[in-house]
Amino acid sequence: MKVILIEDDAIIGDMIKMYLSEEGNIVDRVGTGSEGLYLVKYSHPDLVIIDLVLPDLNGVEVSREIRKDSLVPIVIISMNTDVLSRVEALNAGADDFLCKPFSMKELLARMNALIRRANQAPLRLEPYENIGGYRPEDKSIVIEHEYRSIKVGGRLVETTFTEFEIMKLMYNHPERVFTREELIIYLRGINTLVNERSIDVHVMKLRNKVELDPKNPKYIKTVWGIGYKFSLK
Repeated sequence: MKVILIEDDAIIGDMIKMYLSEEGNIVDRVGTGSEGLYLVKYSHPDLVIIDLVLPDLNGVEVSREIRKDSLVPIVIISMNTDVLSRVEALNAGADDFLCKPFSMKELLARMNALIRRANQAPLRLEPYENIGGYRPEDKSIVIEHEYRSIKVGGRLVETTFTEFEIMKLMYNHPERVFTREELIIYLRGINTLVNERSIDVHVMKLRNKVELDPKNPKYIKTVWGIGYKFSLK
């Protein structure tokens, strides 16, 4: 895969670049957030790795800027083990967070997991009128895996990588209730420490994009005390 590594520490950066390159990846390393944003915009990478602390912008700011134009998977790396920092990074659009020092094998495994999810076989789901009797011109939701896009009533809805994955999972399993823990495991893997509040934030943002009335959602419903489900009723 083509990887952009935004890491100002030359020793750590060279070590990561060397390992990933030896595993067959193409890695471009830069030392500032500004340089990284330029590369992401014009080189179209498969994945971006960002150090949380950079000399100009921090990793959260870089992730937020990338998410304005791209759904590329993002991994944040940091010496900071604070849970709030992880939540802030994930809410800004990052898809995974690794604390230094970490195993290079674990980094590669997490990268491969994100790429697998991003490159699933194209699938077009049936619009609502074929499932629950809704009118397609104003109520249908179509997910196109090939373009990683969601359309609501024919209108393209821009989502982050994480928002798309949550919507895809629940859409594919209508009426099934997913706990917050299950959603975290699906998105990040079983060996992760993510505050469940981050799932609530992603769901809230998703509702704002696909629901006519986000405060009274029709499709993405809360099951109090448990989690969320996608409803056809």
